[in-house]
Amino acid sequence: MNRQRLLKSTLITIGIISLIALFTIFNLPSSNPSLTKPDNSSLSNSNMGKIVHIVMFEFNEGVSAEVVDDTCSRLLALKDQCIHPTTNKPYVTAGMGGKENSPEDLSGGLTHIFVLEFESLEDEMYYLKKDPAHLAFVKTLDGLLKKAQVVDFTPGVFQP
Repeated sequence: MNRQRLLKSTLITIGIISLIALFTIFNLPSSNPSLTKPDNSSLSNSNMGKIVHIVMFEFNEGVSAEVVDDTCSRLLALKDQCIHPTTNKPYVTAGMGGKENSPEDLSGGLTHIFVLEFESLEDEMYYLKKDPAHLAFVKTLDGLLKKAQVVDFTPGVFQP
């Protein structure tokens, strides 16, 4: 049973990463369903070094909808609140999120998904280890989450 749960969780993660990679790498416009060939011009060196950071939550039972909404809003607000120590400007280059709604039933219980983008691994490491706004946010998660999962990738990089 645990092996099935692990396999299901792994498949969910791979599926989510694959979808995000497709939209990030190829910049597929959602308003053009007739698009049959991706625009590979976005596979330039401009994507190299960028980090896509995916955060997935399952909230504990009993956490109110208001607290869930507030937590999600505060996580998304980090895009503007996290300030680079050298430039004194926001350094999270993209941020979005929402409630999981895949019809595939492979979420493994994860209910809220967030995607942040950084220009470099160094920026992401600052965010994770030193950024006061992010570290303060993380402290507020205590007792709210049943499960959290985080994965990262560099667009277009498939080998170590």
